[in-house]
Amino acid sequence: MTINGTISNGNASAILNGVTAAVTNGHTNGHAKEHTDAEAYGFKNPSLYVDPEHKLTMVDGPIEEPGPGEVTLQIKCSGICGIGSMEVKGQCILGHEAAGVVLKCGEGVTNLKIGDRVGVEPQEPCEKCFLCREGRYNLCEDVKFSGIWPYAGTIQRYKVHPAKWLYKIPDALTYQEGALLEPLSVILHGIKGANVKLGQPTLICGAGPIGLVALAAARASGAHPLVITDVNAERLAFAKSFVPRCETYLIKPKLSPQETAAEIRQIFNEGDEAHDEYKMPASVMECTGVEGSVCTACYCVRRGGTLMVVGVGKSIMNNVPFMHLSLAEIDLKFINRYRDTWPAAIQCMKGGIVDLNAMVTHKIPLERAVEAFELQTDPTKFSIKIHITDDTEALVEPAVPA
Repeated sequence: MTINGTISNGNASAILNGVTAAVTNGHTNGHAKEHTDAEAYGFKNPSLYVDPEHKLTMVDGPIEEPGPGEVTLQIKCSGICGIGSMEVKGQCILGHEAAGVVLKCGEGVTNLKIGDRVGVEPQEPCEKCFLCREGRYNLCEDVKFSGIWPYAGTIQRYKVHPAKWLYKIPDALTYQEGALLEPLSVILHGIKGANVKLGQPTLICGAGPIGLVALAAARASGAHPLVITDVNAERLAFAKSFVPRCETYLIKPKLSPQETAAEIRQIFNEGDEAHDEYKMPASVMECTGVEGSVCTACYCVRRGGTLMVVGVGKSIMNNVPFMHLSLAEIDLKFINRYRDTWPAAIQCMKGGIVDLNAMVTHKIPLERAVEAFELQTDPTKFSIKIHITDDTEALVEPAVPA
């Protein structure tokens, strides 16, 4: 399978061109064995690799020993998520949305023990730079992020990870919910700066996985009225069932951003002929990263309001209406991943404040991970969040292969 293209709303826009024969492990220094997907059930550590040509294959990856401060996990559930236009300089295991169980603890680990169920925060900042010292570790330039070359991701059976960046999940939460802590963390970080408030009109652009989490979080925060947009009617229908009190708007590709914004604003105006700027969305969370959607969001937000861009898009956008934002004193904000969100995300799920389980439309075994990506990138098949699961009862101390 070959993946090319960028990612928005958590979905790859991709071209599929066959399956690669083999990959070498770019994170350790060993060579991976050649296998077909059908043979993956015989792997000790089935792992989904991507190579510099963006080809995917299942490989029997290495089983590493945990170093000081690290643990070996069995990844029980890992979600498929978009990470933007990804540069792959060498073979790398994909995945960064995950939950698992501790199998082995390295020297000095005191906060976890064998058998603990944990959610995985997939970033390891340097903890030395001024950003880390200020607590803004998500902006660290020397971060090791799971699934971004050369750092191994979570779509594998055994993963070594720093114990500091793992969080115990209560028995009331499933591994599926543990894997959903990562997309919820994105929105928990974003919603802090988005100025979403009780009884305040809010717009969500994009009904992909991140947009749907934003919708659920905005509803839990008391925002009303709520409107969500997308180009896909099936996704909007899902959004309406997911948060019944929201309104939906199907994007019309032929309309300009200004024309689209005018129609969206009329929903907030509740059909009144007289325009009331106060009724317009005070908060907008843009979750696609698509330039046209970002521009539409600029024209939707009310004067003095806040536009939070969450979606990962093009590196340069030339058509953002700068003077419109300036004259209306609209706050244009951005986020990069998350920081200090896992404990709050766990409490949100444990307390029933948000329930994201309906978003998981497919569960596919780890050995069929390539099939999961094919499904995710197939526009003819409906999916929201696909989880790759591993129900194998792994050994407590996996042996390192020769």
